[in-house]
Formats: sequence, C-alpha cells, structure tokens
Amino acid sequence: MNIAIVGAGNVGSALAKAWAKAGHRIFIGTRDSAQPELAPLLASLNITAHAHLEAVSNAEVVLFAIPSAAFPTVLSSLGSLKGKVLIDATNAVREKPTPYANGYDALKVLSGSTDIVKCFNSTGYENMTKPIADTKYGSIPLDMFMAGASPKAKEIARALALDAGFEACYDFGGEDKVPLLEHFAFAWINLAIMQKEGRGIGFKILKRL
Repeated sequence: MNIAIVGAGNVGSALAKAWAKAGHRIFIGTRDSAQPELAPLLASLNITAHAHLEAVSNAEVVLFAIPSAAFPTVLSSLGSLKGKVLIDATNAVREKPTPYANGYDALKVLSGSTDIVKCFNSTGYENMTKPIADTKYGSIPLDMFMAGASPKAKEIARALALDAGFEACYDFGGEDKVPLLEHFAFAWINLAIMQKEGRGIGFKILKRL
C-alpha cells in the first residue's frame, strides 16, 4: 500500500518505520526534505521524503500527524483529497484547528474525502517505535482504537494497526465518538504526564473467558 504521512514528528516517524517494515511504501510529506532530522528515517527501506502535495499525490492512504492548529493551512495546500483514505492521528490538546473542534472535523469539511477515520492518537509514540517489540508489554500486545463514519477507512486503519504490532483495533463508533476517542487519549496523557506514571504505559482490552 502507498501511504503518505503528513508530519515527520515522533508519531509520523514511528508509524513510517513500522509500516515500511511491514512492506508498505511510505511517502513522508515535509516542508524541507533535506532537514538533517529526516536522515535516520530515510535510511529505512521503502521511505522517501517529498513536498506535502507530491507525497499525498502518490498515496492511497494519508495519515495526518501534525499540530491540530495546522490543519487548515496544510489542507489548503493539498487541494482535493477525494478518493483517498485519511487517518487523523492528532489530538486537539493545546490548540484546535479553528474554527473546527479537531482534526477529524477539519478533514471532513476541507479535504473532499468521505473516507476518514480517527486512529493512532490514543498512545505515545514510544508504543509505535518498533513494530511488534515496542507494542508488547512482556508477552501482552497493546490495543489500538478508532472512530469515524467510513467502514472502508476503518478497515484500512485496523489492518495498519495490526501491521504496526497492535493485537486489535477496537471501534469506538461513528463520528459522534471522535470527541470520546480524543478524551480517551487525554486519559493516557493525564496518567503518563500529569500523574507521572511515565510514557511507558498503554491500553489493553481484557475479555473474561
């Protein structure tokens, strides 16, 4: 699968490595493909860096891992994304993509795509850094979570979550559950940062046999 990742920060870089290792072709969208920070990432097989528009034009799936406030500006430079599956991996923690409540809502209005899903926002990048190994706590793999209205986007997000080493990707529900999924992410942030549990924590659904 050809995947564009808009944003080469911690989350975008971690997922790029995981998905490249799983055999996907990754196009990193960046304002400066020559920046030294990208060198370790571009040393990985199947990962190349491009201007945002070029990266997105090459892809079937686009993951957004940018500051929430940047959505309107970034999307205005990409044109229509109709026909592409869009994954919002962001949380409107400090700033919102005004006038929208979150990245999902901005994508819904501005992208032209109807296949949008919120996913990969509910844990720290440390839990996505190395496929398989770093999504496991002892022998227990972590779970991922998603929300949105598109069955197609959810199917792809679930497959990519498994490719990144998560055991399952649970469906929170439709668009009305996107804010709930962001609050779920805030719970991780609260425990890890505010309550000083550290970033080496993650969520797992346990089912009674």
